Amino acid sequence: MGQSIAGLLKKIRRIQYQTSYFADDIFAGAYRSAFKGKGMEFEDVREYISGDDVRVIDWNVTARMNRLYVKNFREEREMTLTLLVDVSSSTLYGSGMQSKAELIAEIAGTLGFSAIKNQDKVALILFTDRIVKYLPPKSGSRHILRIIRELLVERPDNSQTDINTALAFLGKVSIHPGICFILSDFMSPDFSHQAALIAKRHDLISLMVVDPFEFRLPKMGLLTVRDLESGACLAADTNSEEFQQELNNPILKRIKQQQELMNHIGAGFVLINSGYSYLHPLKKFFHSRQMRRR
Repeated sequence: MGQSIAGLLKKIRRIQYQTSYFADDIFAGAYRSAFKGKGMEFEDVREYISGDDVRVIDWNVTARMNRLYVKNFREEREMTLTLLVDVSSSTLYGSGMQSKAELIAEIAGTLGFSAIKNQDKVALILFTDRIVKYLPPKSGSRHILRIIRELLVERPDNSQTDINTALAFLGKVSIHPGICFILSDFMSPDFSHQAALIAKRHDLISLMVVDPFEFRLPKMGLLTVRDLESGACLAADTNSEEFQQELNNPILKRIKQQQELMNHIGAGFVLINSGYSYLHPLKKFFHSRQMRRR
């Protein structure tokens, strides 16, 4: 037990250091630019500079000072980032150095630290085909560390996925518009109706995590493979191209369906392959959102 606790603390410290660094140095400003706050509020006035918008001239101050002054505004944040995280059994799979679950914990940490550095609060919903845990919105580094810990600890056995459950719960607990990331491999029954309802109120983004072996297994002859969610076992000839095609088709179909759904309801979509760094697709997503806002 002592070793497992020590191992858990080591993982948490590693993820804390890495994700906090990414939030500071790589995603500095990108998160804020990608997600619009509630509006603009007056901050102060300053002297007019050539090129300033004449519509923001403060004529009362200008009349008193005999010089042109303009109003300064700042974006009113007070946003909530909600992380809806799939902790079903399929996320335990990993063909490389880390499982999909550990990768999701890292990404969630990066998003969480980015949010609190921009004065936003962060909430967490852990789900399988039921709600496993809910942490209400809070700010501060200790809260993000608790989120990372929960993501590494909460692993219900033989659990399946139903994203409908998570979205319906979100609709009940989150009244005000916010930012919502679904972090999952999306092995779920159809949830298009609930997603469309959430996307009307919130800025919804699907972050789909996949493993390279879900596309193609190494040729290792006859193997017994087990579905982590249903527990069903299957004898498979990994040297067979027919088997490899049967393996490849469902994941490609799932990616296409998820991307098309998000496009249809006006939501975001990010594909993360655990065989590669997640930084590039996240940076690309933030950049595309910045361009859209401009």
